[in-house]
Amino acid sequence: MKQPKTAKTAPLGDTVTAAANLPEIREGQSVALLQELHILTRDGKLNQDSRRKLKQVYHLYQFIEPLLKEVQAQEGKLRPGVSLVDHGAGKSYLGFIVYDLFFKHLDDGSHIYGIETRAELVARSQELAAKFGFKGMSFLPLSVAESTESKELPEQIDIVTALHACNTATDDAIAFALKKKAKFMVLVPCCQAEVASVLKKNKARQLKSPLTEIWRHPIHTREFGSQVTNVLRCLQLEAHGYHVNVTELVGWEHSMKNELIIASYKNLPRRRPTERLQEVMEALGLEEMGNRFFAEQLAKAE
Repeated sequence: MKQPKTAKTAPLGDTVTAAANLPEIREGQSVALLQELHILTRDGKLNQDSRRKLKQVYHLYQFIEPLLKEVQAQEGKLRPGVSLVDHGAGKSYLGFIVYDLFFKHLDDGSHIYGIETRAELVARSQELAAKFGFKGMSFLPLSVAESTESKELPEQIDIVTALHACNTATDDAIAFALKKKAKFMVLVPCCQAEVASVLKKNKARQLKSPLTEIWRHPIHTREFGSQVTNVLRCLQLEAHGYHVNVTELVGWEHSMKNELIIASYKNLPRRRPTERLQEVMEALGLEEMGNRFFAEQLAKAE
């Protein structure tokens, strides 16, 4: 009787060259890198949590890759190469996989910067980049807000990403991208509590409006606050001339923090979204947050 065939696993150091070998892993992906990131086990296998994490990153890469190619194709650039800043990088799964799939074959000054507050994660990412010879990667132990003023980053950045940046870190990433005149932003917001707290505080003042029923109960306050936060962010980006597309990152079975915002600078008309931003904030009693979403500065500019 013939013995059943067992699936082969790639040894440490191999690059995936056959989809049949590791069907979840992309062609050309470094197995050794995925093992160092603890996405793959030492014998080249995936557990359920790693498979879910990898699915999210690969799905996000599908949105990022065309933006990278568009930056490359743009004529009249002041400098060669592509620059990408990943805010709230954590263990830099996104940065390393994007670099491995796209940047590692470039020799034009292209660079990825990982921004992370936890020094131990920054040190680990630096070690990993050195080990794999990823010279176009840098990691800085900064908050998103601190990075906006840091001299260690270029004056202009092409693409800004923020995957699951908690609460106001997404707004800080937007402020960073606006200051750096980013061509594209790819944002997956997470844990948004600031707007919900203002809605709760001002609930009594707004009780005359039947709309307050939308956020009367605490769980609805949290959910509605999260929804409104992203609506205001989209209007803010449009008020700065960006085209905004909102979709989901992956299926809801993989992540509850799932909203994906992609902004592309098109120098679009700014007046209408600026007015809408002000109107929404006034209707919901959120005027005190005007500075957070640049509503006051935008109104003065108009």
